Amino acid sequence: MSDPKFLNIDNLSLQNMLDEDSELIPLMTPEDEEEIKNEAIPEVLPILTLKNTVLFPGVVIPITAGRDQSIKLIKEANAGDKTIGVVAQNNESVENPTRKDIHSIGTVARILRVLKMPDGNTMVVIQGKKRFEVGEFVQTEPYIKATAKELVEEIPKITDTEFTAIIDSIKDIALKIIKENPNLPSEASFAIKNIQSNSFLVNFVSSNMNLGVKEKQALLNTNSLKKRALETLKKMDAELQHLELKNVIHSKVREDMDQQQREYYLHQQMKTIQEELGGASYDEELEEMRQTAKKKKWSKEVSETFDKELNRLQRMNPQAAEYSVQRNYLDLLLELPWEEYSKDKFDLKRAEKILNRDHFGLEKVKERIIEHLAVLKLKGDMKSPIICLYGPPGVGKTSLGKSVAESLGRKYVRMSLGGLRDEAEIRGHRKTYIGAMPGRIIQNIKKAGTSNPVFVLDEIDKLVSNNNGDPSSAMLEVLDPEQNNSFYDNFLEIGYDLSKILFIATANNLGNIPWALRDRMEMINVSGYIIEEKIEIAKKHLLPKQLKAHGLTSKDIKIGKPQLERIIEGYTRESGVRTLDKMIAKVVRYAAKSIAMEQEYQVKISNDDIIKILGAANLERNKYETNEVPGVVTGLAWTSVGGDILFIESILSKGKGNLSITGNLGKVMKESATIAMEFIKANADEFGIDIEDLQTKNVHIHVPEGATPKDGPSAGITMLTSLVSSFTGRKVKSHLAMTGEMTLRGKVLPVGGIKEKILAAKRANIKEIILCKDNQKDIDEIKEDYLKGLKFHFVENMKEVIEIALLKQKAKK
Repeated sequence: MSDPKFLNIDNLSLQNMLDEDSELIPLMTPEDEEEIKNEAIPEVLPILTLKNTVLFPGVVIPITAGRDQSIKLIKEANAGDKTIGVVAQNNESVENPTRKDIHSIGTVARILRVLKMPDGNTMVVIQGKKRFEVGEFVQTEPYIKATAKELVEEIPKITDTEFTAIIDSIKDIALKIIKENPNLPSEASFAIKNIQSNSFLVNFVSSNMNLGVKEKQALLNTNSLKKRALETLKKMDAELQHLELKNVIHSKVREDMDQQQREYYLHQQMKTIQEELGGASYDEELEEMRQTAKKKKWSKEVSETFDKELNRLQRMNPQAAEYSVQRNYLDLLLELPWEEYSKDKFDLKRAEKILNRDHFGLEKVKERIIEHLAVLKLKGDMKSPIICLYGPPGVGKTSLGKSVAESLGRKYVRMSLGGLRDEAEIRGHRKTYIGAMPGRIIQNIKKAGTSNPVFVLDEIDKLVSNNNGDPSSAMLEVLDPEQNNSFYDNFLEIGYDLSKILFIATANNLGNIPWALRDRMEMINVSGYIIEEKIEIAKKHLLPKQLKAHGLTSKDIKIGKPQLERIIEGYTRESGVRTLDKMIAKVVRYAAKSIAMEQEYQVKISNDDIIKILGAANLERNKYETNEVPGVVTGLAWTSVGGDILFIESILSKGKGNLSITGNLGKVMKESATIAMEFIKANADEFGIDIEDLQTKNVHIHVPEGATPKDGPSAGITMLTSLVSSFTGRKVKSHLAMTGEMTLRGKVLPVGGIKEKILAAKRANIKEIILCKDNQKDIDEIKEDYLKGLKFHFVENMKEVIEIALLKQKAKK
């Protein structure tokens, strides 16, 4: 509905212009309607043409008259009987309308008030009475007069329930429109509620609806009040729907605008506060980033990406969740050392000196690093190799990276891969996630500050695969020299060159590294240390380190070589020196406590002091055992912490030739025992074994320390020697150990872990070792110092093993 003009009379200052005792214009009542109905209309009426509205019976509207003929008509009519005919024009652009320019049906009206406006126009308040049909024009000057014919309306009966329902609906919808339309005053609802005449309600609503002249004239032309009411209801319903939709849209737009304005004001306030506190505003920070980018040495691709993403950040609302992710991305681009490389030092003698200073042994590793430096010095550029150092814990694999970095003059970074189970830790997260970050490869390069550091990938065999992906597969691109010149990080989204980085991976067990990843690395075995090397490491490195850590000097405590050897042999059981470091720390703490409590103590530690501090030696069982009992043979084994010795025991008892095996053995080791037993049955005569013993005696094989799982084929020849000794009663040669796999036909096969096994043999005071002939090449690669005091027997079949291992002399039963 449009603004109800009869209610705007006050706004037009009509009351101020009326006399104080003037009465308000009331709404039409049924009695007023009956009175108007009984009035007769004149045969000739002065015709007032309206340009932009239609007058309905009973409705009061104010009209501004500006045309001369209209003003003259109003003056003369107001001086007379105040009755005029009001008709709407077909074309509102016509100033002097003729018969064809006006509609044929209009409304007889009565002039209620005439007011002279300051601008010269005339304001007239008129009220419609009844409809009429325009006849012939009687005059056209100075204004139009025409004959008039009254039109009789078809009024529904009081009992017409359908009409009553239409009227009720019109009232309800009219009230809803007034409520929905903010331009309509709430007082309009009182007018609607107080209208008692049905015909006046229809005319009143029709007059105030937001319709064009043509649509309102169509309603006025309808003779049937019921039909007019129905058409009015349809148009009101359409207007209500339009209003509701408009209000919904307006509400959404306003809510969005309010939020944007709120964020804008907060942003401006924050900007002002930052400037007052001396901080930089967002715009200043972005400009600083732009200036920093101009100083970066990066490729055209990276530069274009940075400019594009910076412009995107500038368009973002700083309060948006994506703003921080975008800001972190740009900070990463600026902080990464694009094409920034540290200069390599090519002093090979100095590098060799640093490597020898920090580590004993490790000849292959040192040799490989020196080779790499030599090639760099001669060529000036090469794809950095991917080195994998594998061996038992505590032998210096990780610390070797620091020495390599120092010898090359490069930055050093270390990344622990132990237990890493999420592929995103390597490749990073996509920027679509809130809190996204680059992978740890890119993070460590940013931390290093150069694009060619020494990068240690620690515990690469401890990578774990699960539902979050396979990190070992993500490492394939990192460690492939053909691919890592353009490593793709999900967060960075630009290829980064890793080809200048010297990667050094460390591992304990090669079996846990996927073959595809193992194929991309140069495998270098880092074996354990002999006792002499451990003594030197303890003297030159471990003891000074612990003295410094405990606030002491070399004057406060002295540990001689015999005492260090005592600690190594009695309290450590490893290929590396980590446990040895802990034992030395205990001894140093003993001195520190005595000094702090001002107690007397021996500055020079003796063997008795070691027992007092560390307790009784608990690893003496690793020493070689006597050979007075038959069936006990010393074997050599490889474990995850280095080499070790183990004893294979066998015993005979009365029975039916059954074989029992104990000692927490794996499937392969049990099969070795079965093979040895069957080989003896097939070759009993050659070994001097009574066939009847094989059928009437049960055989039990045991490997002590049953709590420790054991498996592998390398104990095959040891088990056969033990069984032959038990069946024949012959003594086993003293201070002898052996390792090797045997076949069902008695052939001896080579095994691995030779260096670790030899070190274990030396720790156990073994003098002679039996090996497969094919293992002789492994012995040739071992440093001579490791082999000092050992005699090797290289064999091809089990008959040679028995001849060397068993004496003719019978052992005690």
